Amino acid sequence: MSGIAGSDAVPDVSSVESALDTIEHRGPEGTRVVTYNNAVLGQVWPESRDHMMEGEDETPVVLDGEIFNWYDIQPGATSPLEAITLAYAEHGPSFVDSLDGHFAIAIAGSDGVFLARDPVGVVPLYYSSNGSLAFASEVKAMQDLGETPTELPPGHYLDPTDGLVQYAEITPVDPVDASAEELVAELRHVLVSAIAKRTAGGDLGSWLSGGVDSSVMATLARRQLSELKSFAAGLEGAPDLKFARMVADHIGTDHRERVMTPGEMLRLLPDVIFHLESFDALLVRSSITNFAVGELASEHVAAVLSGEGGDELFAGYSYLKCLPPEALSDELVDITNRLHNTALQRVDRCSKAHGLIAHVPFLDQDVVSLALSIPTRFKLNREAGMVEKWCLRRVVDGMLPDEILSRPKAKFWEGAGVEEVLSDHAETAITDSDFRAERTLPDGGSLNTKEELMYYRIFCEQFGEKGACEVVGRTKGAPVDN
Repeated sequence: MSGIAGSDAVPDVSSVESALDTIEHRGPEGTRVVTYNNAVLGQVWPESRDHMMEGEDETPVVLDGEIFNWYDIQPGATSPLEAITLAYAEHGPSFVDSLDGHFAIAIAGSDGVFLARDPVGVVPLYYSSNGSLAFASEVKAMQDLGETPTELPPGHYLDPTDGLVQYAEITPVDPVDASAEELVAELRHVLVSAIAKRTAGGDLGSWLSGGVDSSVMATLARRQLSELKSFAAGLEGAPDLKFARMVADHIGTDHRERVMTPGEMLRLLPDVIFHLESFDALLVRSSITNFAVGELASEHVAAVLSGEGGDELFAGYSYLKCLPPEALSDELVDITNRLHNTALQRVDRCSKAHGLIAHVPFLDQDVVSLALSIPTRFKLNREAGMVEKWCLRRVVDGMLPDEILSRPKAKFWEGAGVEEVLSDHAETAITDSDFRAERTLPDGGSLNTKEELMYYRIFCEQFGEKGACEVVGRTKGAPVDN
């Protein structure tokens, strides 16, 4: 289930249908619209409507994402939508506490529309409650509903009676007292379980950059599946292509790659920014090859595994090595809480632009809970020479070549060979005076670089000058031109 939109302003069926048309790429096999009391709920589907459970057309619930334990939260239910309907009727808003999954939900009840979003914000959800309520999976669909969007924060629900309520929060926890061996074994166990939840439907692939995170995902998945397809993208000679081939050969995936040219990357920019709904320089830069590999994967599989979240949970970024050890835990929580409108937005849009589902097992509820409790000395191992993601590398120790396990962190665009192509083009296309004149945003914020201004101009062409800047996430610590 891949995209939702709706309104409580009946008769607003045509506006909801227009919103669904705008995001039909998220689920290109059909739409569903249901009216209930004063609400219109709409959904696009990632598979044929012939596969819907009987009666779901009338169920006053729409879901983007997946609930893995739906059969436990409501025994006797025959589908996730029915389980959600019954659980909400029985328990009210508190039922979201029992959900295991990544989701955006809308439920039409007798007193209005209830919205909820998963604790990490893997699945997007925007809304407006200016008089009437409207909601959608993407900002562009909110424009069809005639509303200025607000992002529903992760771990929150919006209740017709109680308003916006936080039901879950990612916070620092006390580290567990366990040995490295015990924690590595437990981490391997929860990762295998998280992947197993997402491989049940078959027809699965894996994005593979040859970095630690995607290599762990592909390696553990390959051991559960008789066949696994893997996909990589980058410029000719990019490190990611080399290392991805190495991993694919070692674990035996059916590997495909898209080798891009600088001109192709520049030509893709308008499409990438349209789907990404952002002008954040580091986010757009990292989305070029992600968008391309999403398109490639969609030609062969219905869903892929992504390694997103590994750097945030297990201390993968180089700047973290400069922090005092006592500050590391809080910093990891902070950057994990920032994923929802930065890196996770990239994963969502670069997959759903092509009707592809992207799973993020690192952000599974059980994995996140365990990761938060692992002492930071097992994440950034100073005794081993400041090795980042030390415990995660140990999860697949002996399963991958040492060259992969010892590979240092490379940012997405670095490994794919993207950075110079885009920044150099922006330096040529935008003068110093233009940058000074245009760097202030309508909401009072500032553009960081000429490259970001280049993206912002494209963003404004597609979404208007204001373009809902207030919901555009900004990467923490991004470089700034003076």
